[in-house]
Amino acid sequence: MLGEGARAAGYRLIVRDEVSSTMEEARHALREGDPGRLWIVAKGQNAGRGRHGRHWGSPPGNLYASLLLVTPCEPALAPQLGFVAGLALHDAAAAVTGLSHPALALKWPNDLLIGGAKTSGLLLEGESRAGRFNVVIGIGVNVASAPEGTPYPAAHLLAHAADVTVERLLAALSDAWHQRFSAWSPPGGFGPTRAAWLERAAYLGETITMRLPEGPVSGRFLGLDASGRLELETEAGRRLIDAGDLYFGSMPTSGTPAG
Repeated sequence: MLGEGARAAGYRLIVRDEVSSTMEEARHALREGDPGRLWIVAKGQNAGRGRHGRHWGSPPGNLYASLLLVTPCEPALAPQLGFVAGLALHDAAAAVTGLSHPALALKWPNDLLIGGAKTSGLLLEGESRAGRFNVVIGIGVNVASAPEGTPYPAAHLLAHAADVTVERLLAALSDAWHQRFSAWSPPGGFGPTRAAWLERAAYLGETITMRLPEGPVSGRFLGLDASGRLELETEAGRRLIDAGDLYFGSMPTSGTPAG
């Protein structure tokens, strides 16, 4: 069930037993004319995806959700919704586990970490249809279990709080999203969201490595610029990065579970 604040704000919920992916279900709802503010949650997925089209396993007991937003913003501002959603996810995880930063941290651009281990991630996809720009936010959270044998450490919420359930997390997440989205929407702007995200950031001020199309680039993580690009201090000078996989030391922490 969605949180009370989310329901009062007009958000709706559809729950499925199993789907190919909740993001595909959200796109189908959009094609059928859904007005948005729609959460779609599945107990299982057989074709879950992460960033760059990566497959993501979907064992039972974890949260697989997508949020459909119809005309939430101008296309140029859509990447900022990833930071809004990341903050909402951090808020929700903190509410159900009692953890806080730095144990609970956000990894640029869209992962939630517990003790440096990947616990969840986000995937944003935008689509223009009939003159309107729409966004689907896919969210996958390791609630009851985490994958094994991955090239990066993984964690799940139940290991940190014995009473965590998908239902409790969804209620907290939907309310947190409504609050964070409302604060970001005009006249709020990205400034307060950026500041709140940096307060919860992982590896801020530390040396990281970004895997980019032209090859790895290392430097000190300085922060975010006014549009959300990562600021990296390299030997060649300051560099702004739009997208890439982030590594800390020699341990990769890339890959994003999504709905």
